[in-house]
Amino acid sequence: MTDVLFYHLQDTALEGVLPPLIEKSLERGWRVVVQAGSEERVAALDAHLWTYRDDSFLPHGTWRDQDAREQQVILCMEDINPNAAKVRFLVDRAPLPADSAQYDRLVMIFDGNDDEALAAARKAWADSKAQGFDVTYWQADEQGRWRKRQ
Repeated sequence: MTDVLFYHLQDTALEGVLPPLIEKSLERGWRVVVQAGSEERVAALDAHLWTYRDDSFLPHGTWRDQDAREQQVILCMEDINPNAAKVRFLVDRAPLPADSAQYDRLVMIFDGNDDEALAAARKAWADSKAQGFDVTYWQADEQGRWRKRQ
């Protein structure tokens, strides 16, 4: 069954949240695809994942790379899965993919200060429930740790 996790950003930027979540996925042996809402965002995330820490980086590629099939992490802006990922991150209001049931985990990260992002997340929540997926909602506490909320 597909698990769908909703991460509600409030006082944290996507760039601070996404890399650690991808790292945890890779630690579990999962391939990852990250779908953003625009080519500009893909380009920004591409640069960020190479430089987000002074002592490390996240190896990845984009959907345009000829070796996309071999990459553990792929960034894209369309509903594609070139590396046969089992985990898909959806950012910038990217919709649930048509083949949602093929993933072990979908992670929607949305900006709680953006009304359109909230509306898109609510729709994705309802669609996920209607498809019978296991849905959870995550919010950062005062210390910045992610907590599952009811």
